[in-house]
Amino acid sequence: MMMSGSARKKKAVFVINSLAGGGAERIMTTLLRASAPWRERYDITLVLLDREPDAYAVPDWIEVIQLDCKGKFLPSIVALRRLYARINPDVTLSFLSRANVGNILATRGLRTACIISERVNSTAHFGGHLRSLASKLLLRLTYPSADHVIAVSDGVAQDLHDNFAVPQDRVSIVFNPVDHDLIEDLGAGEPAIAVGGEYIAATGRLVPNKNFSMLIDAFAQSALPCSLVILGEGPEREKLEAQVAELGLQDRVHLPGFIDNPFAVLKRATLFALPSNAEGFPNGMVEAMACGLPVVTTNCPSGPSEILLNRPRDENEGMVQCDAGVVVPTNDASAFAQALRLVYDPATRDAKGATAASITHKFDIMQTTGRYWEIIDRLAATRRKSVTAHRPKIAASGQTS
Repeated sequence: MMMSGSARKKKAVFVINSLAGGGAERIMTTLLRASAPWRERYDITLVLLDREPDAYAVPDWIEVIQLDCKGKFLPSIVALRRLYARINPDVTLSFLSRANVGNILATRGLRTACIISERVNSTAHFGGHLRSLASKLLLRLTYPSADHVIAVSDGVAQDLHDNFAVPQDRVSIVFNPVDHDLIEDLGAGEPAIAVGGEYIAATGRLVPNKNFSMLIDAFAQSALPCSLVILGEGPEREKLEAQVAELGLQDRVHLPGFIDNPFAVLKRATLFALPSNAEGFPNGMVEAMACGLPVVTTNCPSGPSEILLNRPRDENEGMVQCDAGVVVPTNDASAFAQALRLVYDPATRDAKGATAASITHKFDIMQTTGRYWEIIDRLAATRRKSVTAHRPKIAASGQTS
C-alpha cells in the first residue's frame, strides 16, 4: 500500500532490556526482521535499555537507540520518559518485565498508546522469595494500566488475569513467531561443536527455573547409549558441572555455553528435552520441533500442554504420550528418564519428529508477526486523545528501583 504525499508515518517504538542472548531477545529481532511490510506506514525504532553485547542482529532500516540504565528500574523509567517526550511515539511495544513496567510508567500522561508483551508465567517465574514478592506487587500495580497486553500463551494470559488483575478484554494471545526459512538455512551450517554419535539436545539459560539439574539426573537414570548437550550459559554452570562430575558423566554430558547458531546442533540431535519448572512460551522447544525433533517436556506452566496436547495444563496429570513426544510432571527425574527411553526408541522417534515439525507451522513467522501488527495498528489508530483515567498514580520513586 503506497502512502499519499501528505500522509504522516506513525511512530512505533519497540523496547527491550538488551539484545544479549535469550529467547525474548531472539523473538524481538525475529519480529523486527519480519516487519518490513509495515515500513511504509511506520517509522520503527528499537530502544535497548542497557549497554550489553548484542547476540542478535537488527535490520539496518530500523533505528536503534541504546540507553545505559544498568539493569535498574528507576533509570529505565526516567530515560524512557525523556525519550518519549522527545520523539512523541504513537505506539510502544515492550518485552520483559522491567521494560514493561518502564514503558507503562513512562507513557503515563502522554497520548502514546502503550502495549506490553508478557513472555513468562509471572507467578511461576518469580516464585515466593521476598524480592520476588516485591516484583510481583510491582507488576500488579502497573500491568492493569497498560492499554493492551500481549501474552505468549493461554496460561500466561490466565495468570495475568487471575494474579495480576489485568482485564481480560485488554489481553490478546499471540504465540511466538517461528522463522522456518532461517532455521532451515542455519540448520544446514556446520555445528560450532562436534559431538560424536547420537545425542539429546536441550537449550536455555543455566538458571534454576530451567531445571537442568533434574535433566542430568534423568539422563543418568535413563542409561541411554548417547550423549546430552545443553546449550546455554548462566549462573548454574559450576553447580551443573559438579553434578556431572559426581555422576561420572564428563564424557557424555556437554555444556558448551551459548552459541550463535544452535540450529546446526539441533538439526543433528536425536530428540529435544525441556525440563523446565516454568515457561511462558517454550520457544526453544518449538524451534527444536521445527528442526524435526521429537520432544520430552515437563508439563510446566505455560505452553507445553497447549502446544503438544492441545489443551490447558492440568498440573495433576501424569505422563502423557502424544504424536510429537511425551509430556511428564514437573521435577520428576524418574518419569523424565522413562520418557527419554520411550522417545529415543528408533521405531517411533522419526514419526514423532515429523509430527513435531508439522505442528510448528501454525506459528509461522508472517502469520504471528501479522497478529502483532494488527494489535499495533488498532492501538495506534485509537491513540489516546487525553490522559486515561485508569492509570495508577505511581511516582517514579525509589520504590520502583
